[in-house]
Amino acid sequence: MAVDVLSVKGGLLLLPEMVLLTGILALFFITNLGDAKIRIPLTRLRIPALLGGNRFKWNSDPRIPGVVTIFTLIFAIGMLLQSLGDDCADIMQGFCSETTILTTTGNNPVHLMKLDSFSRLFELMFFLTLLLVSAASINRLQADSNPSNDDLEQLLDNRRQVDFYLLILISGLGMTIVAMSMNLFVLFVGLELASLPIYVMVAFHKETKAGSEAGVKYFITGAISSAVGLYGMSLLYLWSGSLQLTVLEAAWSAMETPEALPLFGISLLLVGFGFKISAVPFHFVAPDAYAGASSPVAALLATASKTLGFIGLMRILMIITLPETGDTAVWMFAFGILSVVTMTWGNLAALGSENPKRMLAYSSVAHAGYMMAALVAVAAWRSGSFAETNNNGIMAAELIVGAVIFHLFVLISFKIGAFMVISHLETESDVKDMSSLHGLAKREPIIATSMFVFMLALAGVPPLAGFMSKFLMVTGIVQVASADVLVNTNVDLVPTILGMHWTFFLAIAIFINSAISLYYYLRIGVLMFFEESSTRLPLPKVSTLRFVIFVCAIGTIFFGISSDWLVDSVTNAASALFTDS
Repeated sequence: MAVDVLSVKGGLLLLPEMVLLTGILALFFITNLGDAKIRIPLTRLRIPALLGGNRFKWNSDPRIPGVVTIFTLIFAIGMLLQSLGDDCADIMQGFCSETTILTTTGNNPVHLMKLDSFSRLFELMFFLTLLLVSAASINRLQADSNPSNDDLEQLLDNRRQVDFYLLILISGLGMTIVAMSMNLFVLFVGLELASLPIYVMVAFHKETKAGSEAGVKYFITGAISSAVGLYGMSLLYLWSGSLQLTVLEAAWSAMETPEALPLFGISLLLVGFGFKISAVPFHFVAPDAYAGASSPVAALLATASKTLGFIGLMRILMIITLPETGDTAVWMFAFGILSVVTMTWGNLAALGSENPKRMLAYSSVAHAGYMMAALVAVAAWRSGSFAETNNNGIMAAELIVGAVIFHLFVLISFKIGAFMVISHLETESDVKDMSSLHGLAKREPIIATSMFVFMLALAGVPPLAGFMSKFLMVTGIVQVASADVLVNTNVDLVPTILGMHWTFFLAIAIFINSAISLYYYLRIGVLMFFEESSTRLPLPKVSTLRFVIFVCAIGTIFFGISSDWLVDSVTNAASALFTDS
């Protein structure tokens, strides 16, 4: 169903985005209301201007921006669930949505955005991520309604409350546009709207050397990657005359032999998204950005920002360039090699990291490699002869893409949770090395146990959510790699390693790298439970941050032992990705 984006019905379908926009305007106006007056020229009469001057008592509390942001995100989630459509009335059976395409007006409407199970689930992921980060930032970026005039740091934090939460909501608005985009130009606009606030948030504590350095590096690298991606987009427009994904897909399918112009354009686009997902060799600035940013912002980089990149990759690789049955995707071999290099480099670099946030940054690089390997298996499905004979290939492709979405979803729990534990430690002192974790179990046993749960989930240990996501990815890869052996009568029916498709070795690479990662993940547990701390005093009492940690720990355990709802939801999302309308 196609709907005009500027119509009333189109506006109702975009209610979650309207809520975010309302929250942005509310933050701007509420925090700037004051007793300023304007004098009418040539008279002594002064009328209230409302904006400016001294704030009123009711809006002078610096905690207001955080509260407004949290309620805005909660309301946006409610509007998102309300707008799913009648076909998905029972959300307890799995998250899904009616498919609606938002277009421009005119005789030749342009498809701008697509509202379906795929985009709506990613919107939910973004809202949950921003909600957790916003809630944690209430304690991390502390607001004090009665600060001391001598406490310069607290005075600065009070003044920066509005700026920080405005950046979060603006970034969230861009993320939702990326999730819904069916046009590369819309995708680029949403990506930049989401990325620019993140660049600022990385350097938000500009008074620190690490923060300012990380912000400058991340901004310069991000600007270059955006320019490279935009240039690739312009080449695709020059080649096809359109930036609609459906038009590009048809033009790509019509090519009898690969052409230089679209190949070069797609390559440049992949370089741009490679930076977003921190794939090797575009990962070099990620450790500095994670280490220099505050832990809640680093958590945003490791989850939402990475998800943005994978949405772009899935839109390009799964819609535009995925070949017809029996053909080999031009990017499959290079992407397969890059995935192995990325996961291996990330894990080996994490082995020698002494800074916890840098270790988690390299861990994110490795996880990007795992998901890249899964996308390669989808291309292998299309190139295999078994795809012509039965529907197992379709099931495998949806399983693999669903596994990638599953992994991105559960990263919200254990990756954000790990960063929030570090953020809790930062409320006491700067966390520059592993010594900050020494003896944490004796000081804060529940926090230490939660951190250990997060580390086990990142390593893929059952029965936690990280194991389930890796299990789904590996299962899908193996199903694709072995299907050609099972259905081709010219090959020995016994599925041996030599008879399988080469993507089977990607599954082996995931196993090996997961085993390597166990060392540095379990090392965190050893430091917390068996090393002696320099103090036995508990950490500062920060109730909201602790609540976020506990929620993340519960989510990590719950989605590991009871993942039926999420599996059904990501399967619906994967099916929607492969559906044209």
